[in-house]
Amino acid sequence: MTAGPIHSSAAVDRQPPAAERARTVALRPAAALHVADLGSSSVLAATTTADGDVLLVVPTSDGAVAALRGSPLGDVPARLTVTDRAPLPVRHPVRALVNLSGWLTAVPEQDIAGLVLDFAETTPAEALFEVGLSAVLVRMDLADVELEESGTIVDVDPDDFRAAAPDPVSRVETELMAAQEAPLGRLRARVQRWAGRRDDVRLLGLNRFGVRFRVQSEQGCYDLGVPFAAPLAGPDGFAGAVDDLLTCGPA
Repeated sequence: MTAGPIHSSAAVDRQPPAAERARTVALRPAAALHVADLGSSSVLAATTTADGDVLLVVPTSDGAVAALRGSPLGDVPARLTVTDRAPLPVRHPVRALVNLSGWLTAVPEQDIAGLVLDFAETTPAEALFEVGLSAVLVRMDLADVELEESGTIVDVDPDDFRAAAPDPVSRVETELMAAQEAPLGRLRARVQRWAGRRDDVRLLGLNRFGVRFRVQSEQGCYDLGVPFAAPLAGPDGFAGAVDDLLTCGPA
């Protein structure tokens, strides 16, 4: 379950579109595969490429590969669930889930090399070195995309999902949190003063629209967004945007 549904109005109104949020979550490393009539199946790595292809690396010995080879239609229904967890310790660390449902299909041999390179560009993974040896590259033909955040499920059109680009700030948020630890700490202190001493404020995440915090109390928790003056085009503007937040209003 993701955290509770309470947000500031700024956080609700100023955030990436649902398709972009789903694409961002889809690049997280925690992926689980469920194949029809087989149940849980092994997945060594998964990604959504820049062109919107959903690709998976699965062990050659896994039942999903056998099901594919034995399918008269050349595909099997499946669901890939990718989990987005907060990079720092917070209560209810799961920030979002994305469920990608459709049909697993074999990648034609002549396309494998190119798609492995596409896979590596978005998600470098050691499992790619096993493709053709102990692992197989498969593709998912999307039928449905569901994004779950804060206890709410949003249906995302598969075409919108494929066309969207992942948030460029969220993709490198761990590195940005480390590089901007001091100014983000000062911003957290401001939010702490706003929330009061009884509530514990934790840094939750970053995106191109602003900085997200988790406010935790004995009664529960809620998420709060501190928006930038304007959405960022990329991570290069992040330090300046945080500095602007710290220099506006009372210290």
